[in-house]
Amino acid sequence: MPFLGKDWRSPGWSWTKTEHGWKRIIFYGHELEDNNRDIDLKQLCSDNKENLFVGDVCELAITKRKKDFYNNNTKSQFVFRDKWIYVQRGSTKERHGYCTLGEAINRLDFSSAIQDLRRFNYVAKLFQLIARSQLTNLSGAAQKNYFNILEKIVRKVVEDQYNPRLVKDLLHDLSSTLHSLAIHVGRCVLVGNVNIWLCRLETILKWQQQLNNLQIPKQLRNGLSFNDLPLHMQNKILCNLSDAYDIINVGQTTPTLQILSEDRMLWKKLCHFHFADKQFCRNLVLSKSDNVDWKLMYFTLQKHYPMKEQYGDTLHFCKHCSILFWKDRHLALLFKECDHPCTANDPDSCLMPVSPQHFIDLFKF
Repeated sequence: MPFLGKDWRSPGWSWTKTEHGWKRIIFYGHELEDNNRDIDLKQLCSDNKENLFVGDVCELAITKRKKDFYNNNTKSQFVFRDKWIYVQRGSTKERHGYCTLGEAINRLDFSSAIQDLRRFNYVAKLFQLIARSQLTNLSGAAQKNYFNILEKIVRKVVEDQYNPRLVKDLLHDLSSTLHSLAIHVGRCVLVGNVNIWLCRLETILKWQQQLNNLQIPKQLRNGLSFNDLPLHMQNKILCNLSDAYDIINVGQTTPTLQILSEDRMLWKKLCHFHFADKQFCRNLVLSKSDNVDWKLMYFTLQKHYPMKEQYGDTLHFCKHCSILFWKDRHLALLFKECDHPCTANDPDSCLMPVSPQHFIDLFKF
């Protein structure tokens, strides 16, 4: 029953039919005007549908309770079948709004990506960059999803003993960022209750203790070991390592590997892999015999220039469709198709690998 109020622009009041006639409904805990009776929401939201406005209010309240219950009892926010996302950088006539960093983390399913060894280092490096500078740009739900995925990363390292040093650096940067935000910047930049962040700091400390106490068990095998290989094969394996700390750790195992890890040609190849020739001329390091000390050169250049990043698998960005996605190589070989709905004539020519820093730059507006 429509009725206009004092303001002709208002949508009108809401009414309900009683035994004594039509009575106006007052919401938010107030009572009916005449009989001073409390509003029975179940009666108003019945199948009678005499008052559509009250029915919508009850439906929204029920939906909100279900959503709150779901978010409080699940580890991940949502589950999507499509492992790609459209990167919207602004509003257009066709699309309104833009894509956020937290939405991309959720839609690209990093929780499943860490189970793949080719993608584990990529996700861990991306989470480390987010911990350094982008943590305050995440929403509350995105921060919750971030820590849930981080918990799975730590669990995989503890169970499989895979690359603990990278995750240690990630937790160290995350802990330093949270301490600086809470002490120097202020608690207002952190989304949520301060007790939640205190619990997260305690959890990070517990994870750090687990990684520090991690011991890799020795596997007894009857076959050949790494030390049984010829020296030229051991040297070739060391030349394929792109991380200097891995070479140093391998050299601490046996005296033979110690000699191989100090080889000048090994460090020279490592320097040429990560840095350009112009950078060598600006930071030339010579030994006492006027020869280039390539090992010291590497650590000198590391302080001034970024190193070349190398990952088994990365995210790809389609310049034609503006879609960010994981490229499944097995499906690409079988069906010769991309992993996103591309409309280009030659989809492979439009693909571009995305580094972790480039991934974050895509969502800076």
